[in-house]
Amino acid sequence: MVGPHPFHMVGEKYAHAVSRAAGALPLLVPVLPEPLEIAELLAHLDGLLLPGSPSNVEPHHYDEGPSEPGTLHDPERDATTLPLIRAAIESGVPLLGLCRGFQELNVALGGALWQKVHEVPGLQDHREDKSAPLDLQYAPVHEVYLEPGPMRDWAGGRDRIRVNSLHGQGVKRLAPGLRIEATAPDGLIEAFCLPDAPTFTRAVQWHPEWRVMANEFSVALFTAFGDAARARAARKAARYRG
Repeated sequence: MVGPHPFHMVGEKYAHAVSRAAGALPLLVPVLPEPLEIAELLAHLDGLLLPGSPSNVEPHHYDEGPSEPGTLHDPERDATTLPLIRAAIESGVPLLGLCRGFQELNVALGGALWQKVHEVPGLQDHREDKSAPLDLQYAPVHEVYLEPGPMRDWAGGRDRIRVNSLHGQGVKRLAPGLRIEATAPDGLIEAFCLPDAPTFTRAVQWHPEWRVMANEFSVALFTAFGDAARARAARKAARYRG
């Protein structure tokens, strides 16, 4: 809501990251009470970005009890994104999930979430200080360990990078088929991919879209996503010509 009116919107930082780092044109997919024609939508998309949000995936989607009163939810987004994720993977649409999108991808494929990471013994508090200026909220606050693979390549061969942390929920049970790509010092999963997907399908728990062009790893991540989207566009164009 903005004032008394409901809006469909996306943070400018996500649009800038798609445009500047991925080299693509960002288009907003609305979440409406009426189900979208998913197959028709995916036929017109070359990539799908699942951005962060103040809301959380409703826990009934991963067979857990109700949220604490006051927890923000967006059932229409859940109803749109969860089937859209599964269809995008099946259709070979490149997919990148960020924060809530990271959690959505895990839930869509059969995983579960901690509803309050900070209350889990052995795990740290991964929430931001919402009273702090944005520069401090989005500042790097802890390292993540990168497993061997593309993420280390994007980090220039390093096995650790520092990331920001602005989430209260996290992966409790990783969905079947997903592979861990990064973990926090407390062991919480921070990034994963779907190695058996036909194209780029991965997600991170942090916010690489924040001041994306000032972070070499973030640029590399979005560039890889954009490259996968361009490859899909080229394949579609070749089919049309044929």
